[in-house]
Amino acid sequence: MSAARAVAVTFVIIGDGCETVFVISAIKEQNVKYYSKKSLEEMSSERKLRFAAIGVGSLGRHHARNYAELAEEGRIELAGICDLDAATAKRVAFENGTTAFTDWRDLLERVDAVSIATPTETHADIASTFLEAGKHVLVEKPIASTLADAERMIAAARGSGAKLMVGHLERYNPAMVALRPRVTTPLYFEIHRVSPFPNRSLDVDVVLDVMIHDLDAVQWLVGEDVAVSAIHAVGIPVISDKVDAANARLEFANGTVANITASRIGTEKIRKTRFYQTNSYVVLDYASKFASLTSLKPEASNLLDGIQIDRLEIVDVEPLRAELTAFIDAIANDTEPPITGADGLRALTLAVGVLEKIEAHRSRLDL
Repeated sequence: MSAARAVAVTFVIIGDGCETVFVISAIKEQNVKYYSKKSLEEMSSERKLRFAAIGVGSLGRHHARNYAELAEEGRIELAGICDLDAATAKRVAFENGTTAFTDWRDLLERVDAVSIATPTETHADIASTFLEAGKHVLVEKPIASTLADAERMIAAARGSGAKLMVGHLERYNPAMVALRPRVTTPLYFEIHRVSPFPNRSLDVDVVLDVMIHDLDAVQWLVGEDVAVSAIHAVGIPVISDKVDAANARLEFANGTVANITASRIGTEKIRKTRFYQTNSYVVLDYASKFASLTSLKPEASNLLDGIQIDRLEIVDVEPLRAELTAFIDAIANDTEPPITGADGLRALTLAVGVLEKIEAHRSRLDL
């Protein structure tokens, strides 16, 4: 008896503006199996993940650019970009060779994952809708404008199994990447983050816009499980109706102290963190991508001759590219994102605590 012959036939049915593809694979005189187009795509490991950038203003347009570059490299498919401003959406879509949308809901059935860089108060509604639909989400910091909204987003991700990552970008600064393995037990931080007044939307105050970078970084370096035992803070509006300059002092349960100053009305750009840890003094400059550790040489016979400065070697990768790549890898490998919704909630909780102390101080100033 001759061997059975394999047969594969493709039928295309077109009608009412739709195209449906069915593939019939059969073994002569044996069972016939039918696969719809959707199930074939799900079965194919070759299909690229489809991404979109929602909100393509001052930061979101860089999400679009990086996704376009990753698509050009064959890692993903850029399914589109979205912005409420039609002219902006059209321009950024043209620059990146993709489709423009002005309503993010139109992307729900077209994507596997999105970046959200819209005004903070819109994060929860947009992210929760995508997460509930099983779409993965990277949302820019802060995760949300309220703790309840952040918890809603986390619950949506948990319910569907979709990934939720928060864009605390400074974790991917090359200087921080080089420094992180060298951190032991930080004891005291002195941090300054100053910017000229921004030429962009001021939907949040300086704590949620600027200081939150350092609140996240300090908690990460001290230890995510180390509680904050006390917060002291002051802040004032200077040229907007929200807090433009602020200082916060955090005291941790293990005795670590962090003094953080943030301002968005400076004359120069400063992004410096200095801290003392067991056996060394650390300098981290996010702006110049510099990190160093000053310590006593192990073989030193006296203090004057024994100081060494170790300038860390930096691998200069664009932080946003590194962040988006980590997001893509977490989806592709089905692993936990490096910066989870819980991390975003933790940073927001600190920020809310700082704002509460600022408000109490402002009431005494009659501002």
